[in-house]
Amino acid sequence: MRIVACLNGDRRPGAHPALPISFDQLALDARAAVDAGADEVHIHPRDRTGAESLEPQVVTPLLERLRAALPSTPISLTTALSAEPDPWRRFDLVQRWSALPDSATVNLHEPGSVEVARLLIDRQVDVEAGVWTPEAARILVASGLAAEFARVLVEPMQATTQDALANASTIDAVLDRAGLDLPRLLHGSDDTAWPVLDTALAAGRDIRIGLEDTLRDPDGDEAEGNAALVSLAAARMSAAA
Repeated sequence: MRIVACLNGDRRPGAHPALPISFDQLALDARAAVDAGADEVHIHPRDRTGAESLEPQVVTPLLERLRAALPSTPISLTTALSAEPDPWRRFDLVQRWSALPDSATVNLHEPGSVEVARLLIDRQVDVEAGVWTPEAARILVASGLAAEFARVLVEPMQATTQDALANASTIDAVLDRAGLDLPRLLHGSDDTAWPVLDTALAAGRDIRIGLEDTLRDPDGDEAEGNAALVSLAAARMSAAA
């Protein structure tokens, strides 16, 4: 089982005192998260104003800074429409990336997702399918690219744990019926983050944790930061094993 540290997501600057935004903050935080037990880091690049960006002039120096800090750690970037709302402009930006991450997440419910996934696969970037709903799972199956994805991120976004796990179960059923044998990472968000993480561990799945997914520790207190969240997840993984 692997732990992915999701450092910032689409949260606004200031949403948490330790939320990393700048290149230096992200590099330092990524290093700390790996030292705490993370196997990979997932990042939403930010420009100088703190806004999400997929611009090559943002992605290239960010990746250079991260590779200097973490020369042997896989780095994943988002391609979410939260970073670029225009699907066609998003495709153009990703096409113009001169530096490439080890992997990139593509949310399959978003317009233009299959085209971006195909582009990344052609550029030899591992693609992680972000699957929020059963309908997105069906898009994955019907895309004709399913076997070329590196991993499926089962990402139920419901507010309650019961509803989130029910949605995840339905997503799994769609993938199982299609015989899709890809590694599956399961994670929740905010109030469901820790219960869903425990469910993922019990099922032997990869997990992720970080300030993108939750600002709080399992007791409901404000987390110190990404490294602290990863350390707590690593302890739970050891206990589950």
